[in-house]
Amino acid sequence: MVFSSPIFLFLFLPIVLGVYFLLPKALWNLWLLVASLLFYAWGERLFTLVMIASISMNYVFGLMLERFRGRPGMKATMVVATVANLGLLIGYKYANFLVGIFNDVLLVTKTPPIHLDPVHLPIGISFFTFHALSYVIDVYRADVRGQKDFVKVALYVTLFPQLIAGPILRFHHVAHQFGIRSVNLLLFQSGVRRFLVGFGKKVLIANTLAGPADKIFALPASTLSPGAAWLGIVCYTLQLYFDFSGYSDMAIGLGRMFGFQFPENFNYPYISCSIKEFWRRWHISLSTWFRDYLYIPMGGNRVSLGRGYFNLLTVFFLCGLWHGASWSFVVWGLYHGLFLVLEGRGFLRRIETLPRVFGHLYASLVVMIGLVIFRADTLSHATRYLQGMTGIGHHNAENCAAMFLTLDIQLALLAGIIGSTPLVAILARRICALPERTTGRFTVECAVNVGLMAVFILALACLSAGTYNPFIYFRF
Repeated sequence: MVFSSPIFLFLFLPIVLGVYFLLPKALWNLWLLVASLLFYAWGERLFTLVMIASISMNYVFGLMLERFRGRPGMKATMVVATVANLGLLIGYKYANFLVGIFNDVLLVTKTPPIHLDPVHLPIGISFFTFHALSYVIDVYRADVRGQKDFVKVALYVTLFPQLIAGPILRFHHVAHQFGIRSVNLLLFQSGVRRFLVGFGKKVLIANTLAGPADKIFALPASTLSPGAAWLGIVCYTLQLYFDFSGYSDMAIGLGRMFGFQFPENFNYPYISCSIKEFWRRWHISLSTWFRDYLYIPMGGNRVSLGRGYFNLLTVFFLCGLWHGASWSFVVWGLYHGLFLVLEGRGFLRRIETLPRVFGHLYASLVVMIGLVIFRADTLSHATRYLQGMTGIGHHNAENCAAMFLTLDIQLALLAGIIGSTPLVAILARRICALPERTTGRFTVECAVNVGLMAVFILALACLSAGTYNPFIYFRF
């Protein structure tokens, strides 16, 4: 069940909200836990038991860590908890990938390969595993106490607004919200508005641009003109951002409707002037998770220069693997890590001496080239596609950009380019600065509400017409 589906919008969400506000506050967490498990079971059915097993396991680990605090068994418990969580993730997400690597080794020694049927990947397993890991690490670090209330731990992992696409929450940041929270009209209204913004971004921009992006990447790279190849990656670059940030907006909005305050996950990453800045703005909850739970414990940049670069590359190697079990993701992660190393070696200082537009062009080019690797099915496909972007060896290309640039694609591209900048946010801040209870403020507020309703109706019309509505997060 995805947020941009009629079953969610007109059945699941109204029922969950209606029952939520009819119940006493003491039952809010329990009801949200039941609703979140039903939300996940809608698509995953019996694999919901995997998530429940993960929650139960980490609930016990949290209690054990609290019991062994300051005693020798604490560190051993933390090691077992880490191995158990990573083992669950590896078993479901990377088993086939690892067996494939092992079979390549066996092929060299002429040993019969190992056969392993494809392992089902539970949706969102990377997200809920990182949630569970951060909980036990927080307990180990004494940032929070091990919870005796199973419902709070379970709801932290399963809370449906952030379950399948983030943002990745930290238990020590939101623990108090599971105990005391309230919903007022202003918070609920802001949640609805934020949800509608994300819904529009997902359906009207991301889904529209997904069509040409998927069509172009599905064509043989040798048949693409440079213009078509560039159009494909521009469409995918905007699709990925508006799909992912749209889901984050919807998650943040849904959270507010239920009284939760989730952290921001995107901060206009495409205006960045360096890869370092890009990762401070892109998928913030993931990058800070790796920073706080891996990079800093490894020594961060407090170690020797060479060790610091090794730490950085290791983090981005694992960041690439987190996104998917294939060499393309590994190379994509190392690619970003390499540019961060280069920027740390002084390249960034040189970029900063130039006008900002050059830094923006540099970062945009690096990100888009990286996304070719991220999007392509294989590394060889990525190589051929990159050649198509340069025109090398593509003298008789039969597919040009004009073939895909219909009016709706042009409008979505324009909206995507404008929406990936803070221009709209700046306008919104100026509106909020208007004095309250004035004619100008009231008029603008009414215009915003009408505009959001128009976006919602138009997006619903697109969904009812059966337009393309892909779900990117199946691979996670």
